[in-house]
Amino acid sequence: MYYFFILVIGVERLIELVVSRRNARWSIAQGGKEFGRGHYPVMVAMHTLLLVACIVEVAAMHRPFLPWLGWPMVAVVALSTALRWWCVATLGKHWNPRLIVIPNAPLVSSGPYRWIHHPNYTAVTAEVAALPLVHSAWVTAIVFSIANALVLNVRIRAENRALGYAPVSAA
Repeated sequence: MYYFFILVIGVERLIELVVSRRNARWSIAQGGKEFGRGHYPVMVAMHTLLLVACIVEVAAMHRPFLPWLGWPMVAVVALSTALRWWCVATLGKHWNPRLIVIPNAPLVSSGPYRWIHHPNYTAVTAEVAALPLVHSAWVTAIVFSIANALVLNVRIRAENRALGYAPVSAA
């Protein structure tokens, strides 16, 4: 059942990529400029490897499903997925995992963005930790939570600069 769950998450990610490509074309047509191209492939690779590592650790290390841990983690994954899609719906055509900014487009301050600047990254952080723990793959949870923190450190800095939250350095 866990492998099917991971497959469903993988299919959901593919749907995100379809939406992303459509939105990227629209954003570029509106004069959008892409930032942070270097870290985007790292993000994609990390999320792909997360799904693979979930399967490998559970299969190779014979990790058990522990109901007291697994069911709450399923709930965290479901809630984080709902939050991510709320972000997608709130941003509409402006949503994209690539960092494309349309000049003079107003910052969104509705939906989950009324409370936090980066609700999508909050959801992703919860999901990266919870998804492996659904089936007690604790090594994957630790390793990929650290990797995600490193990637998000780069990503959020680039996004904040691109959106004008932080000054752009001369470098």
